[in-house]
Amino acid sequence: MIRDTLADTLEEIALLLELKGENPFKIRAYRGGADTVRQFAGDIVAKAKEGDLKGIKGIGDALQQKLHELASTGKLEYYENLRAEFPESLFELFKIQGLGPKKIKALYESLNVDSVAKLKEVCESGAVAELSGFGKKTAEKVLEAIAFRESNADRFRLGDVAEPVEMILEALRSHPKCLRVEAAGSFRRAKETVHDVDFLVATSKPKELTEFFAGQDWVRKVIVQGDTKASVYLENGLQCDLRAVSNDEFACALAYFTGSKEHNVAMRGRANDRGYTLNEYRLAPREGSDSEEAPVFQSEEELYAFLDMDFVAPELRENTGEIEAAAENELPRLVELENLRGTFHNHTVASDGKNTLEEMAAAAMELGLQYLGIADHSKSSFQANGLDEKRLRAQIEEIGALNAGYQEGGQNFRIFAGNEVDILKDGSLDFDDDLLGELDYVVASVHNAMTQKEAEMTKRLIKAVSNPNVTMLGHLSGRLLLRREPYEVDIPAVIEACADTGTIIELNCNPWRLDMDWRWWKLAKEKGVKCSINPDAHATGQLDYLWFGAKLARKGWLTRKDVFNTLPLGEVEEFLNC
Repeated sequence: MIRDTLADTLEEIALLLELKGENPFKIRAYRGGADTVRQFAGDIVAKAKEGDLKGIKGIGDALQQKLHELASTGKLEYYENLRAEFPESLFELFKIQGLGPKKIKALYESLNVDSVAKLKEVCESGAVAELSGFGKKTAEKVLEAIAFRESNADRFRLGDVAEPVEMILEALRSHPKCLRVEAAGSFRRAKETVHDVDFLVATSKPKELTEFFAGQDWVRKVIVQGDTKASVYLENGLQCDLRAVSNDEFACALAYFTGSKEHNVAMRGRANDRGYTLNEYRLAPREGSDSEEAPVFQSEEELYAFLDMDFVAPELRENTGEIEAAAENELPRLVELENLRGTFHNHTVASDGKNTLEEMAAAAMELGLQYLGIADHSKSSFQANGLDEKRLRAQIEEIGALNAGYQEGGQNFRIFAGNEVDILKDGSLDFDDDLLGELDYVVASVHNAMTQKEAEMTKRLIKAVSNPNVTMLGHLSGRLLLRREPYEVDIPAVIEACADTGTIIELNCNPWRLDMDWRWWKLAKEKGVKCSINPDAHATGQLDYLWFGAKLARKGWLTRKDVFNTLPLGEVEEFLNC
């Protein structure tokens, strides 16, 4: 039993209850419980087994009992009975755009639609068009949605959407009637994957902007286009939505469409406590209150200030304590991309990289960095042309020669000689301690035997970080976003071990990884564990991944002091004793 099992079960219960048309407050309680389980800093599974969940915000008595049953027995009778009421294939329907629980319920009860295949069949036969609340056009749109899903992914990695988002922003900025524009939603909050991207534009000519947006060459299909809203699919299948508002509405709209839903609910609550209502366009006196007319906000900062809060950075808006901290002037000053002085965990042609040592170093200097850590793969990663002892020692010498040249040339830059050493199945490392001791630093990572049980994997990682030669732990969970789930590991236990040993945990900012997950950095910070924002770059251009790293570090509430590679070169040399 792992944390994700508990959370996923609560999420699915919420879905089933929604399908049954249950009380929305009950549904919300299960979804909120799932979020609490995922974000709880301690060992939530152990607490659930022991029945020790009392007092945890978001987990009431009913959820406490169910989590205890699930964690202690591996089963939950309530969930199994609820799921048994529906065929397994029914849940595929929730992935089809335009179909919510109410429509799925109607299709299931009226036409016995219990799978995507059956849905396609009844749409093509005309049966859906005759169903109350649907019609011919709805049936056509459902068929389009099915076809689209079959050829496009449901979600997109943050790194996959950053470039098209910037392209769209530039296009909108170029329009003479665009006063200001921002990307909002989960993209602005730096979620690791997004379903779609929301754009918000301030303009006096909204229809001109929606027409302009929908008429661009990069639009594959227009979903809907109106006077103030437009939705399109890009060539890669990404859905992009544009909302056009007045300049006076922009600040409130940007806050609202950035989200998250939970953050917005808390904001509306603060407005209500002060006698106002807050919606997606404005703040206004609540009906029946004696509140004065609210001012027009020119920025989100002004809106937050009016609600007696410090400005909350978009990355933090997940209702994980930022509301309370902003109200008490206790928000941290988050790390900025500009604070990074160097980075570690980068590859060259010596293993599976695309560029030489010199090329990687030149790219780092071009970015204004003072140092670059090279960590090519070790010998067990034969699939990545991992270095053996002889080749690694030769690379150490080559790095030394390059550094001597930088010093002679008066350049304030250094390459640190490291290695991404495989953590073997038993927790030992791929090289002996003598060779590891010759390196400036060591990144220890798991690259194989990822199906170990949680206890084994946890023991494996803790043994690895207990080696005094290990400087930092690489991509802690082993996940590949939208391709591979993380392996089973007790992350809090590993964080505790890193705190005990002084091991740095990397935030691997390769967009396929973004690992360690942002939800764990608060705990790591509390334990005093430092973060190193590392791009895992396999080419010079991938050093730009540091942008994602800074965004995710901010999302994890990290400050400059929490991030190891904000230190200047001299202090890093002192820390690494080199």
